[in-house]
This record gives sequence, C-alpha cells and structure tokens, in this order.
Amino acid sequence: MENITICKCFLSYGVIVMSALKRFSKADELYMQTELDPETTKLVPDQFVHRYSAAPLETGCSMVTAENTGKDVDALVTRYFEMPNVKKAILEVDEAVDEGCGTDSPIIQIVNAIIHQAVHEGASDIHVEPFKEQVVVRFRVDGVLHRRFKLPHRIIYPLVSRIKVMANLDITERRLPQDGRFPFELSNCDLELRVSTVPTIFGEKVAIRILDKGSIENYTLENLNFSPRNYEMMRGFLERPSGLLLVTGPTGSGKSTTLFTALKNINSVEKNIVTVEDPVEYVLEGVNQTQINSKAGATFATYLRSILRQDPDVIMIGEIRDLETAKIAVRAATTGHLVLSTMHTNDAPGALSRLVDMGVEPFMAASSVLGVVSQRLVRRVCIHCQENRQMNELELTLAGVVNYQKMVRFAKGCSMCSHTGYRGRSAIHEILEVSMDLQKLILQRAPTSKLRSAALEEGMISMEEDGIWKALRGITTIQEVMRVAREEEKLSNIPRRLLRL
Repeated sequence: MENITICKCFLSYGVIVMSALKRFSKADELYMQTELDPETTKLVPDQFVHRYSAAPLETGCSMVTAENTGKDVDALVTRYFEMPNVKKAILEVDEAVDEGCGTDSPIIQIVNAIIHQAVHEGASDIHVEPFKEQVVVRFRVDGVLHRRFKLPHRIIYPLVSRIKVMANLDITERRLPQDGRFPFELSNCDLELRVSTVPTIFGEKVAIRILDKGSIENYTLENLNFSPRNYEMMRGFLERPSGLLLVTGPTGSGKSTTLFTALKNINSVEKNIVTVEDPVEYVLEGVNQTQINSKAGATFATYLRSILRQDPDVIMIGEIRDLETAKIAVRAATTGHLVLSTMHTNDAPGALSRLVDMGVEPFMAASSVLGVVSQRLVRRVCIHCQENRQMNELELTLAGVVNYQKMVRFAKGCSMCSHTGYRGRSAIHEILEVSMDLQKLILQRAPTSKLRSAALEEGMISMEEDGIWKALRGITTIQEVMRVAREEEKLSNIPRRLLRL
C-alpha cells in the first residue's frame, strides 16, 4: 500500500481545505518561496531527499516540522538536488572534452540531464546557444524563454556532437544547417525530440523541440477551452459530411493539437480517416496516417492524389503550403469529403484571402470552406498560488470594461510556476463561419479587412474578445491576452460584443 501523509489524505478526499489545514496544524506551513542554504543541502544525501520527499531547511540542535502537501517539496528537490547534476557533469568534462561516446561520458550526462530537466519543467523547446565565453541553455516554458544553465564554451563542440549523434546528423558538418529527430523515453512518457542546428560565429546553435506523443490522449473537444459559442460552432463544423475546415496561427500556437483533438472527436469505425503529415506528430488508433518524403519526391500533393482513390471520408492535411495542395484540398472538400488542414495567417479572415492569393479560384474557395479557426496560446494562471482580487484601473482600461466589480483570479508567483504566476497554457480562439454574404465577398476578391469587418458584423468573436472573456473567468490574465493577441480594433468596441459569448 502506498504511503500517504494525513494532509494528502484529507486534501484528496475533500475533508479539509488548505486554509483550514494552516489554521489547525501545529506544524509551521512551508512556503516554497523559501530559499535553501546551499551549504545545508550538501549535508543531506540525494537518495534521502528523494526517498522521503524531504527538503533541508536549516541546521541546529532543534528540529522544525513543516507540513506540506508535497508538490512544493518536489519543486525544491528539483531545483537544489537535480539541476546540480548538470553542473557536476561539467566539472568532469575536461577529462573527456574530445569524447562524445561511452555510457559514462560526462557529455552524455550533461545532455541527458538537460533533457530531463526540460521535460520536468514542461518545456516545449530547448535552446543551446554559444557565445564568446559561454554556452547558454534556455528552456521555453509556456511560450516564454527562461535561462537555465551557463556552460563553459569549451564543451560546445562535444555537446553539439552528442546531440547530432542522437539525431543521426553529420557530426563533421559544421558549416551548414541540419535537421533531425530522435526518440527519448522517460518512465512516464514517450517523447520525440526534433533537432535543428545552425552555424553561428561562436559555434553551432541547437534548438530542440520536445513533443510528447502521448499527450494527445488527454485532450478532448470539451477541454480545449472553447467558449460556449465557439464550442458549438466547432462541433457543427465536425458534424458536416463535407467541406474544408482550416486552423490557422503561427508556429507553436497549438494548431496540431486542435486538429488531432478534432479527429479524435469524429473517429469511429464507420469512417475512413486518412492523414498526410510532415512529420507524423501524434499516433491515433484507427486513423490511417502517412508521412511525406520530400527527398523521394513525395509531397503533400503526391499523397493526396493517391488518397482520393482510397475511399476516404475524412482527410487531414498537415499544412497547405502550395497551390497544388490547395487545389486538391478544395476539390476534395467539394466532392463529398470532410477536409481538415492548417495555414499560417494572422487571423481567420486572412485564410480566405490567402487561398485566393495562392491561385485558388474564388468560386472554389467560397463553395468549399466551412470555417476557419484562428488561435494563439496564452499562459494560464497558476493554480498553486492563485488569489482573488478586483481588477485595477489599468487592467479595466486594457480590458475595455468599466465598473466591473467581480473578483478575478490572479497569481502572485510561487516555486511551482518559477515565480511567474503562470503554469500551463490555454488557447484563445477566433472562429469564422463562411456565410452566404462572406461567400459573395470572396467571389469579389474582397481584401482581408473587408472580410473581417463583415465577419465581425455577423457575430464573429475576435481573438482578443475571447481572451478577455477567459481572463474575466480567471483562466488567464488581461496582460497575457494583450501580450499575444492585441488587435488594431478599438477596445471600446469589445464590451458589448462580450455578451455574445
């Protein structure tokens, strides 16, 4: 039977809440903003810390008991006992600075420790950046880069060589960019790491994208945080037997997650679902997934022509990049197939203009597109340090609302969120449904600005409005919405339309 503290037991079953626990526990509460003394941490073996989930606070003749639910202690353990593993390996690197192999090589330890730490923090990307006197390692956590390590410049070549070996790249080629990928297994997740190297004046810069292939299992259409109106529109699109649904946004905005969650929603034994991807990101049971091979001359268009002869009901195209792919997609959408794909545009109406600009005939674009989902990712308020308060005058101004008296959730920052106040991300959306009036504008080759004005008049909720609606409900903050989704439209236009959400 698993050992569990009395506090964890009470909290997990809802017998008591943390505020009551603080009042009635005779033990002091341990706040994880606490800084541990480095000299004190050296006195406690790593094995003891991990086995007993204990963090050494101070030395002395008396013992101080501090009760905590566990997550904050885990954060301290990582910060003070796991991250130093990288520094420990660096001290040993001089003896093997020219070696990039061997199971006991310090370089291997450094690379593995960096990857483990990035995964533990929930990072989406790792950046290894060489400068004149040092190598900086940064993690992108919740869309924002944070510096994590400074390494001596002398290890840049063996460090990059080790990563290249893992990604099956040419370690002798340092003059040209290279791309590769490799699997990386941890005890609780199956990862794929995508590697990009680029030469700089101080050595090769490495960017590693971390993709958890199993994470898609946790997503459903309901927990993608669509507003009620947008959720119903999304469900309506997916219930249609044919047409083209586009998801747009910049790289790293969650487009693939939205697409695959949509596929999960409609996946059934009655439907033949086929995907064309570059590369395959998530594996879905019951879905026929193919990966293009550009080196062999097999492009999106090549596969799509063959897939149309495979009797598909639903086709998912990783990205519409060229005119040939776009033409096949719209033709499939008008001949009885539901087609899902992505594009890179700033907003939802821009996708309609982009299709026409690429060379798709306006009548084909107007008759094939069901709708467009444009999205961005905003950071979520940390649930571990959130508190309720009223918005201040600046926040009310940014939100474009007045006399809003309700309490809104904010976060003050704690060790669980690296004192940022945010942990995790959520999407904000802008969903456009192609109406008859919009079809007429597409046929007239109307510019994006005119399409956008018409869509807003018909009731489309802008991305910024959707973000503010979610900020008022404590999912994110006004400042975060302004950071990622500020629009040119006047904020004073927003309040009356928020009622439609």
